[in-house]
Amino acid sequence: MNEICENILSIRKTIDSARKRNVDIVAVTKTFSYQDALQALECGIDHIGESKIQEALPKFEQLGGRLNGITKHFIGHLQSNKAKKAVENFDLIHSLDSLDLAKDISRHACNAGKTQNCLIEVKVSQEKTKTGIRPEDISGFYSQCLEIPGILIKGLMVITPLSGNPEDSRPYFKQIYNLFADIQKSFGKSGFSILSMGMSDDYKIAVEEGSNMVRIGSAIFGNRDYGTK
Repeated sequence: MNEICENILSIRKTIDSARKRNVDIVAVTKTFSYQDALQALECGIDHIGESKIQEALPKFEQLGGRLNGITKHFIGHLQSNKAKKAVENFDLIHSLDSLDLAKDISRHACNAGKTQNCLIEVKVSQEKTKTGIRPEDISGFYSQCLEIPGILIKGLMVITPLSGNPEDSRPYFKQIYNLFADIQKSFGKSGFSILSMGMSDDYKIAVEEGSNMVRIGSAIFGNRDYGTK
């Protein structure tokens, strides 16, 4: 068994020890080669995540038919001028963070005859460089998105502030889980079912606090340099 498969097996065991629900693992293949991504797919991964259109598309082309049946996630900040490419190439956009972007995605999705699945990115960091919708504004934003054609809001995504201690993420995960549950209660659960929380350092805590989707890169692939394999 190769290193990537061993890492995936270890992550699955960790999730199994913490979970009370099914949890999808999004293998974050950004910065890693298509050979690394292919190994992850061969080890049973069926969700992959990328954050830059210009890096993702050549990799998708190299993976070719191996992506059949694989869900492709766009997890980075999405600029409006890249919305068309994101709609054309990704199944789930994790980073919906403004009405203007929602309308851009809607326009491109409608033109393509597609309904684009999206997650609302929740902003919990005080850093000005971080994007997302503040927790207190999520319900109103979600209501507005319900009126926009061509997009379907499937749930929430959060990136917690950087910290050397994974436990520092727990209060944020609790907060966003409660927000997620409130929206389900207020608007109904139909279709609103994804809570994307947790990355390589804190995914176990995220799962303990209700996450059903984790985004994991280095814990699967290590510290490989893109393009060298």
